[in-house]
This record gives sequence, structure tokens and C-alpha cells, in this order.
Amino acid sequence: MRNYLKYAVVLTLLAALLALGGISCSGSEEGATPTPAATEKPAYKVGALFSITGANSNLGLPEKETVDMMVEKINAAGGVNGHPLELIFYDTETDPAKCATLATRLIEQDNVLAIIGPTGSPESLAIIETVTTAKIPLISCAANIGIVTPVSERYWVFKTPQADKEVAAEILRYMQAKGITKVAIITDTNAFGAGGRTVLKRDAVNYGITIVDDQTFASEDTSMQSQLTHIKGTDAQAVICWSTDKPAAIVAQDMKTLQMTIPLFCSHGIANAAFITNAGAAANGVIFPAGKLLVVNEVPATDPQKDVLTQYKADYETKYAGKKASTFGGHAYDSLSMVVIALGKIQEGLTTAATRQAVRDQVEKIQNFVGISGVFTMSATDHLGMQPGSLALIKIVDGKWTWLQQ
Repeated sequence: MRNYLKYAVVLTLLAALLALGGISCSGSEEGATPTPAATEKPAYKVGALFSITGANSNLGLPEKETVDMMVEKINAAGGVNGHPLELIFYDTETDPAKCATLATRLIEQDNVLAIIGPTGSPESLAIIETVTTAKIPLISCAANIGIVTPVSERYWVFKTPQADKEVAAEILRYMQAKGITKVAIITDTNAFGAGGRTVLKRDAVNYGITIVDDQTFASEDTSMQSQLTHIKGTDAQAVICWSTDKPAAIVAQDMKTLQMTIPLFCSHGIANAAFITNAGAAANGVIFPAGKLLVVNEVPATDPQKDVLTQYKADYETKYAGKKASTFGGHAYDSLSMVVIALGKIQEGLTTAATRQAVRDQVEKIQNFVGISGVFTMSATDHLGMQPGSLALIKIVDGKWTWLQQ
């Protein structure tokens, strides 16, 4: 269970996946440069939509870099059953409307067989109807559980990041254990923040926790002091912020400026070194759930993810010297790996429509796939399929991630 070689059709290909490599293909809105052919067989085209500019650029860039590594290595090993893997990438600029346009372009002009991404929940939700109508599989790298539920309406859609519900449960369980009964929440108004807000308001009572203040902000806001001043006037024992790293760093800094001493809990949206960089000293003490990659050195050797996490971290940080491996890059690793596993099992000579259907069907059959975000078992009733034990509760201490084991 420590690797997913058993799902492979060609052992050399999946050894390459475990070793991780890189894409030699990139694109932009104006066009995309295909990966050079590794064999004489026609390429398997996969579309990728990531935010490498805009509000989620700190998340999208490691996703893009990760798939760049993977595709290069896969093609160097001979492709997928002899087919070169051609990845066609576009930058969504963290814009849902632009993302929808680019998804249509991937489907209708580039004729891709599957799409990985987008980076954020707003963009992912914006293209569900597009991929469903076109009958093409999408493996999202975003968190909102609405991306894959209700499953009856998400036949073509899967995702790899932890969902809001599981992340909120980790925070609320910890608070309950620490005797925290009153909290304030401050959430982004975008789909990611709204999803977290909904889950927190619904589930907090199950842990004996009362939400005494409920504040929101827009992703582009540069100060949250007004909302935090209101929270400071309540009897909240802690603050939960649900957003990605850039706005959450502002919340942390503003709490420090306002001399708020209650603890700050955040969503997995801050699982990026950029949060620590942007928040500075205000990052210390922040607690959040995330995948185990951030604390891989503390993961025991018996953990099924240990080998995959260790290899990914080493390969990424070797290729991109000076950069730290990111859980967001891990979401892309898992998404592309699932597509490659599926492509490795399909029949030769199918039409584009039949290939898209076959890829979707094979992704839904994935069992015990050990990835970066967790261990996955997909099914017709679960298009996330993340198994229990895939999350770690992390505390930032002296600018470093530490595993807050209970």
C-alpha cells in the first residue's frame, strides 16, 4: 500500500511516477507548446488549469511545477503504454469566468482527454456544467465539497484535496479537547471561504461550540481590522479563519496589531510557505489541518504515505532549488497520477469521446491509491475517496511547521 505500482500497466511508467519527473510542456491563453513526442504513437492529451497569477498564485505555481516534473519523467520512461503524455496548460488568473472559457478551449479546440485543476473552488465550481455537458473527466485541485457532491450530479467530476467537512472536524475536535466553547469565525466570501463557513456553522454545535461572531471579507481586501475589532469585543476564546494564504496572513498580522491574544486557527488553505513569509512573526502559534507533507520528517515509517511523501519532497526540492514542496503541488500530483493510472488501463484505438468515458470509469475504480494528500479509494458514491488518517494538525512554531499530535 506504500505505492501504487499495482495499478500500473507498464511498470517503468509508474516507477517514473513514484520518482516524479517533469513536464516539458507549457502553455498560455495565447497557445500551448506540446510535449515532444516520446514515441510514434499518438499523444494522450491532458488539460491543466492552474492559477499561476492572481489571488491563488502561491497555490497554482507549485501545482504547475509539479506536473512539469511528472510529465517530463513519464515521457522519458516511454510515455503511457508507448503514448507520449502531452499536457496543455492555461493560467486561469484566479478568475472563474476566464477559467470557464479556457476549459471550453481545452475541450473543443485542444481535444484533451481529461482536465486536472483548477486550483481554486470558485473556478472549479464554474466549470462543472461545462465538463458535464462535454462529458469529459475533471479532477479538481480545490477543496469545496460541492465540487463532488451530490455525486449524482457530479458524474464527471472528482477531486483530490481534503474537503471542508474533514478539515473543520479536525479543528473542532481539537477545540473541544482543549475546552474551547466559544469561537468567532472570519471567512472569505468566495466559494472556498463560503464552503468552510457553512460547515463551521452547521457542525460547531456538535462539538459543544458556539459561534459568537461571524465576520466575512473579500479575497482582495487589504485589511481585516474592522472585522477583528468587532470580534475582539466578544467573549470568543479563539478565531477560525477560512481562506487561502494571502488573506489569512493579513488576518494574522491584523490580530497581532490589535494585540489579540486568543489563538488563531486556519483552514488547509494556508498550507503553503508563503503564509509564513507573508504573516511573519504573526504566523507563530497558528494551528491548521493539512496533509502530512508539511511534517513528513515526523511521519512514522509505518505510515503508508511515508515513502511517497519523502520521494515527492526530495524530487521537487531538488528540481526547484530554494523552494519547499507544497501540499498544493501535492494536489496536482494526485490528480495527474489518477489520470495516468486511468490512461494506462484503457483500450487502444478508441474515439475521443470513448476515451474520455473510459478514463472517467477507470478513475472511479481507483482503490488504495497512496498519494500526497492522502490514501484514495474512489467509488460510484464517493468522488473524493480520501481515507481516514490522511490529515495532520499542524502548529507553526518559530516559523516552522510542527505536528500537533494529540
